[in-house]
Amino acid sequence: MKSLETRYLERLAELYPTIGAASTEVINLEAILNLPKGTEHFLTDIHGEYEAFAHVLKNGSGAVKRKVNEVFGNTLSNEDKQSLATLIYYPREKMARILKTVDNREDWYKVTLYRLIEICKGASSKYTRSKVRKALPQEFAYVIEELITGSGDGRDKESYYNSIVRTIIQVGRAQECIVAMCELIQRLTIDHLHILGDIYDRGPGPHIIMDKLMTYHSLDIQWGNHDILWMGAAAGQWGCMANVIRICARYGNLDILEDGYGINLLPLASYAMETYANDPCECFRLKGGNHGKPNEEDLNRKMHKAISIIQFKVEGQLIKKYPEFRMDSRNLLHCLDLEKGVLRVGEKEYMLLDTNFPTVDPKDPYALTPEENEIMDRLEKAFLNCEKLQQHMRFLLAKGSLYKVYNGNLLYHGCMPLNEDGSFKEVKLWDKSYRGKDLYEILDSMIRKGFVAINSEERERGKDTMWYIWCHPDSPLFGKNKMATFERYFLDDAEAHKERKNSYYRLLENETVADRILLEFGLSTEDGHIINGHVPVKRKNGESPVKCGGKVLIIDGGFSKAYQRQTGIAGYTLIYNSYGLILAAHDPFESTEAAIEKGSDIHSDSIVVKRVADRKLVGDTDAGREMREKIHDLEILLNAYRSGTIVEKFPAR
Repeated sequence: MKSLETRYLERLAELYPTIGAASTEVINLEAILNLPKGTEHFLTDIHGEYEAFAHVLKNGSGAVKRKVNEVFGNTLSNEDKQSLATLIYYPREKMARILKTVDNREDWYKVTLYRLIEICKGASSKYTRSKVRKALPQEFAYVIEELITGSGDGRDKESYYNSIVRTIIQVGRAQECIVAMCELIQRLTIDHLHILGDIYDRGPGPHIIMDKLMTYHSLDIQWGNHDILWMGAAAGQWGCMANVIRICARYGNLDILEDGYGINLLPLASYAMETYANDPCECFRLKGGNHGKPNEEDLNRKMHKAISIIQFKVEGQLIKKYPEFRMDSRNLLHCLDLEKGVLRVGEKEYMLLDTNFPTVDPKDPYALTPEENEIMDRLEKAFLNCEKLQQHMRFLLAKGSLYKVYNGNLLYHGCMPLNEDGSFKEVKLWDKSYRGKDLYEILDSMIRKGFVAINSEERERGKDTMWYIWCHPDSPLFGKNKMATFERYFLDDAEAHKERKNSYYRLLENETVADRILLEFGLSTEDGHIINGHVPVKRKNGESPVKCGGKVLIIDGGFSKAYQRQTGIAGYTLIYNSYGLILAAHDPFESTEAAIEKGSDIHSDSIVVKRVADRKLVGDTDAGREMREKIHDLEILLNAYRSGTIVEKFPAR
């Protein structure tokens, strides 16, 4: 029987059947190792704000503008450079406006094409021709490759390039070519995108963001608590479904479900209008004020209340189903004293802001009424059978995970559950205890089982685990002692609203703790970084996203408009290029229209977190390590060819 190594070499020989083929690949890989590493772009907490997200994606958190400055320096005015940058972000829209004002379109086309050629050259300089070729738009692939890879030396070559540009204009393809080059610059400026969670909830366009991400050339996703909630809903988990609908109602975004995903909410609307017909539902006003017409606002409030009560019941059933979750304190419906109008918790009584609970049976407060049960049955079928939603969730499963180790950095959305002394907290789950990396991995595994497990009991546990991750105090994506949803709706008591954060957030400046986490995931304490989001950084209060001397970076994107008054900014994004780490603090995004019309951009203050002495190369990255392993294997294959152990295979003529 052949050894494993021999069988492996034979398979490798199928890919590289000759000494020449194997040698050429070694040469190529060795060359690539010495190119500068590609630029990584980190975004988090997008929360459905598609316009701001799309703009940051287009401008690469300032990376595109930096490229324009690098190429043109002082040879163009700031106004011209800004106009060129805006053209790259929004080529069709910006070009349409410019062409209305220019006297000679052909001259503008020519100047613009030459400028874009120079930026394309700069953006593509750190990649192999093969990689650039794969990124080229098919329609203009040959033309653009000729224009950006040629040296331009010599009169003949110059005439050749001028002829290409002139012909593009003459045949009426200048506008399409400009668009293609602008989109190429966007793609080449960012090599890899990291989304550190919370694509969903609060904003109106998470489904549009998902569509955009599905077309992005290279990315990974670290699930956030809101993403997990939608994943659980898509899997048919009732607690997650109720929360998803409630949050959409709270932010006036029920059309995400109805129009974006085609989920029929009419049964819920009819039930809410009947059940709460004479109830003003004052506690269920939209967050951020009124939206739409009064009758629409009234319906939204009633639906909001109806699904909230259903949620509290469903969650109560889950808490009883899993006593090991130790969440009994979150069951509050049985503590209602509606005659006195209070919530009684232990010895303490809280006055209720709303005492109309017509569907709550005091004898069995967590039981759904037949109507509520039917609504949830129908909603479950709608979520499970929504093709677009299921497609988006499959993408999240394929590209996502609870954490990611990438190029020496540890990426996750929330936190590492810690004890008060900074040690890893032991979390009991399914009769076993987990901590640190093991906790992340078991939860990741359970999430996937919720979608693909064949065993029905395992699948059910996996689905319920997603609800656990959403709201449990020991969840690394929640990280608080309680989710005070009920209290925030029904009690006017600030103390009852408080959600105490896990010790992780208090210990972010503790280097011993940061090092312990890095080592747990096999990373260097000298060069590694922990990068996460989840908690908005309140810059206006003097809070910094850079913790522990730069070892920990909190980059809550702050895209959610609901939090910008608290933070004073529109959050942070991070760029990791071959020169180091650059943190960008963004002002709120005005609008796409303003960006195009006025050339206004998201103003960003850049903070250099770390600048490396020697420029980082591909050889210093995870991909570089894989290439070295491949080179090693190919060298063994070459020795096998030369020793006669493996015979070369030449293609038939």
